[in-house]
Amino acid sequence: MTATVEEATTTPEEIKGRSLTQIAWGRLRRDKTFIASAIILLIILLVALFAPLITGWLGLDPYATDKTAISTSGGKPNGPWGGASLDHPLGVEWGTGRDILARLLYGLRISLLIAFTATVLVVILGTLFGVISGYARGFTDAAIGRFMDLILAFPFLLIVLALSGAMTQRLTAMGIPEGNASRITYLILVLGIFGWPYLARIVRGEVLSLREREFVEAAIAMGASTPRILFREILPNLWAPILVYATLLLPVYIATEAVLSFLGVGVLPPEPSFGAMLSESVQFFQLVPSYLFIPGTLLVIVVVAFNLAGDSVRDALDPKAAK
Repeated sequence: MTATVEEATTTPEEIKGRSLTQIAWGRLRRDKTFIASAIILLIILLVALFAPLITGWLGLDPYATDKTAISTSGGKPNGPWGGASLDHPLGVEWGTGRDILARLLYGLRISLLIAFTATVLVVILGTLFGVISGYARGFTDAAIGRFMDLILAFPFLLIVLALSGAMTQRLTAMGIPEGNASRITYLILVLGIFGWPYLARIVRGEVLSLREREFVEAAIAMGASTPRILFREILPNLWAPILVYATLLLPVYIATEAVLSFLGVGVLPPEPSFGAMLSESVQFFQLVPSYLFIPGTLLVIVVVAFNLAGDSVRDALDPKAAK
């Protein structure tokens, strides 16, 4: 009887709530699609990061030509599957004899560099202008809105192709090294400048709702400054849509860089990239199909893995999700 009374009068253990981060991480750990795509992306990132060490360990060079691997007449790779051998596991390029595996690894580095840097630029600009536009009223909101409409009105592909030569020369005149350094900088700036209005509109819509919440009104009543309200009260509640948008934007920019390189706006040879390899392989497709399929397959794997990871993050951060 005494034990029963003690159990009945014992204060129950406090129930601890879980934050959105804990809920999202718990969902992601149970998501097999996210785990598989995350492992693939981790391997891809590590391979790209340590590409010089990997190629050095394999004895490969993305810029060295191997004349013994191609025929003296026409430069056709010796042997089947584009000259695949122990020295060149994925074969060699037509006409130059450069190793395809080494060029894939180095091309992956350039594509990820452009995509990641442009995404960071989009997140910074889109978040900054979106928060200011959503919280401000009157002229400021209207001016930023019309500025975003103006940027979105320009045809992206046409502008990129038309301004490539002039802008790369301008960047060189500003002190950026001539050649691929200025071209990579140009691609990053163009992708960032033309990409931030989409994120800014999403952020603005979220801020329009958040600025009417009680915690924002309490901060205003306590006399908090506008920068504190924007970046200490509102911004922490925006990281979920921003993170989802960034994870979905990365594969888009990887594919966009490949398209621009295919059109001749990307890096200059002999620097490798996905788009340049695809562009060069088109004329040899009927003779050496693997030259097109190898970089194309890797590009598809990277883009699909990023897309699946982004979809999983979006579902995990959805407060209305059932699981």
